[in-house]
Amino acid sequence: MRKMLLVAGAAAMLMACGGGGGRPNFGDNEYPVETVAAQSADLQTTYPATISGIQDVEIRPKASGFLTKICVTEGQTVSTGQLLFIIDNETYQAQVRQAQAAVNTAQSQVNTAKLTFENSKQLHENKVIGDYELQTAENTYLSAQAQLAQAQAALASAKEALSFCYVKSPSAGVVGTLPFKKGALVSASNVLTHVADISQVEVYFSLTEKDMLTLSKGENGLRGAIDAFPPLKLQLADGSIYGHEGKVYAISGVIDQATGSVQLIARFPNPEHLLKSGGSGAIIVPRSAEQAIVIPQSVVMEVQNKKFVYLLTDSNKVAYTEITVDPQNDGNNYIVTSGLNIGDKYVTNGITKLSDQMEIVPITPQRYQEKIEEQARSMTAGDIVGAMQNK
Repeated sequence: MRKMLLVAGAAAMLMACGGGGGRPNFGDNEYPVETVAAQSADLQTTYPATISGIQDVEIRPKASGFLTKICVTEGQTVSTGQLLFIIDNETYQAQVRQAQAAVNTAQSQVNTAKLTFENSKQLHENKVIGDYELQTAENTYLSAQAQLAQAQAALASAKEALSFCYVKSPSAGVVGTLPFKKGALVSASNVLTHVADISQVEVYFSLTEKDMLTLSKGENGLRGAIDAFPPLKLQLADGSIYGHEGKVYAISGVIDQATGSVQLIARFPNPEHLLKSGGSGAIIVPRSAEQAIVIPQSVVMEVQNKKFVYLLTDSNKVAYTEITVDPQNDGNNYIVTSGLNIGDKYVTNGITKLSDQMEIVPITPQRYQEKIEEQARSMTAGDIVGAMQNK
């Protein structure tokens, strides 16, 4: 049992040494080689994103004055028309009373002018007064009516001004922060709070102008690009994936000159109200490639932000070859976009011991694994312990 454990430990150690970079000391120049083949690959692209309620309204007062009452709390859900704030309204109430008094006075004048005009009509019919007196009485009546209408308009204006002291929610949603406290002097330049409808949220993210041109050149232009977008995922600030998928529903027709990007808007359902207006995250756009070239990251050497592999030539020499890869990866593999072709052969292990145009003896990865196991079995217990201590 002890010997089996030591052999297993030795094999594991040699496999670790024989990863993409290192290689056990076999005393030969045999290196494992793999042939490039096409395969399907699931890819994803991420974009920084900001979150906003489907309707995010700034609440500003139309009237100036001191806040006398705050009727809601931060985070409270409110309905359309619900009272949010009350502003000191004594002055506005006095204006309403004054306007009402003016209406009452004008109404009395109308009543008096009406009686005079009707009496004048009877006297005119009886030839007691002439046309001039009748016309004067009618004009006085019409003037009184006009003054009444003017007073009624002033009353309506005063009542509207008074209503501005009662700040109500224009839409249903969730109340944001409350920066002003009771007694604060506020005016139309102040934002008292926000009311955000977060039953759905809009998530804003941007694509480069180049990517946007590629999409818009497809069938049906931008509209077709929107329809062709796959369901989106949203990565939250804590790294978790939001439980509902979203869909792109709008693309800006204007390119931001400062960033050279185009803004897209996706909508996500938010039944649990987990997402908050003003939050941030990352949009994940899934995509698939049917004929992708996928290689392990362990076979790639990186020098000054460039990536290289060792390709096997027809003369069994290795060529130090630069490749480019998709920036999105799973942490274990690269999807090669240029530098490798289907049918090429690349070295999978021991690449740190290679140099350009070095001649090797290619073997299969299976044979390479067998050599590791054979070497592990040939090692003594002392060799294994010493090797593991030196490692």
